[in-house]
Amino acid sequence: MASDMNSRKSLGDFRHDALSETASTNSECLERARTGDAGNLWVTAGRQTGGRGRRGRLWASERGNLYASLLLIDPAPVNRLGSLPLAVAVAVHQAVRSVLPLAAEPVEVKWPNDILIGRKKTCGILIEGEALPDGRYALVIGIGINVSVMPENPHYPVTCLHEHGTTVSPEELFAHLYASMAEALTVWNGGKGIREVTARWREVACGIGEKITVHLPDRSISGHFVGIDDNGLLMLDTGDGKILPIAAGDVFFNR
Repeated sequence: MASDMNSRKSLGDFRHDALSETASTNSECLERARTGDAGNLWVTAGRQTGGRGRRGRLWASERGNLYASLLLIDPAPVNRLGSLPLAVAVAVHQAVRSVLPLAAEPVEVKWPNDILIGRKKTCGILIEGEALPDGRYALVIGIGINVSVMPENPHYPVTCLHEHGTTVSPEELFAHLYASMAEALTVWNGGKGIREVTARWREVACGIGEKITVHLPDRSISGHFVGIDDNGLLMLDTGDGKILPIAAGDVFFNR
């Protein structure tokens, strides 16, 4: 279990290993965890040959974009990990917003943690965990941000940062992400700062009050996006007098 002391993060707590190429920065972090790495490790790569998104989808990973994963060991008790994706989204949103001109289209978070610019996806986040043989728990936060390249996505309209008036490099963007993630993890504080995290998330959320469709593994449900509860669950008003909490799914905005 995480203590208050190791829940508080500063920039000096983190290490960074920059690779030219790897199969997957998430896989690299997990492999290092299995061999005893103590965590608080960022791994970035100029290119991934086997990048992956949620539900096993391929994440095209050509040079020119940012591919980064952060390894955490025992970041919080398991029952507090549910709010971590919201903290991660807040951190990535802050990093992206900080490198764009003030006049750029709105940067928003689509539940739970896709980053949109002008309602087009520019970032995907994949969080994976694994119980290690020595009893520790490894959690990896994988982040792929379209900086100068925007691979086609059959599920969502996409964009990249360079389409919105910035010439930032992946390395420069990572410097912003390195700082914003340390700050967000401090606020999150091993899950104890969930109210502050959810408040920050709501301020940058996309589509609250709008009609959406949520694709679940076995069905799709439509309704009005009421917001999120204090545990980060999506609250969907299906119109039958009940608010349905949803823990995981793909959100689509109804046109």
